[in-house]
Amino acid sequence: MVIMGIDPGVAITGYGIVKYEGNKFSVIDYGAAITEANVALPKRLLKLNGILEDLIIKNKPDFVAVEELFFNKNIKTALTVGHGRGAALLAAARLGVEVFEYTPLQVKQAVAGYGRAEKSQVQQMVKIILNLDAIPKPDDVADALAIAICHGHSYNMLRHK
Repeated sequence: MVIMGIDPGVAITGYGIVKYEGNKFSVIDYGAAITEANVALPKRLLKLNGILEDLIIKNKPDFVAVEELFFNKNIKTALTVGHGRGAALLAAARLGVEVFEYTPLQVKQAVAGYGRAEKSQVQQMVKIILNLDAIPKPDDVADALAIAICHGHSYNMLRHK
């Protein structure tokens, strides 16, 4: 199964595309979709949506996994992330790819084995699980790969129930 993980944002959206086969993950592609701050929000969302649609068309994931909106004290940040999520969900829906959503707690649990793991622990586990030479940068990319790994583990468990 091919899984695309997305860590949404407007300025930076991390993406990671992995193949999950026989309980083993391998990396297909990863990176960040970046939009410029001096561009109007609708144009930034259009660019982000276009980049994600192109990646979906190119890599043909079976599933898209997106981090659920985690509401923190900063409402402006939550709204910005919500806009990025909308662009990501629209890209997947428009291309007919099933979307699964995971909380940060679920992602940490699936990748590091502990729902309260530190960000650095999750990033280190992403590096190990995917056999990478270094932790992907920026953090949004490592987070997107972690979300893809989370879906692989979660989907496997759901399938065997």
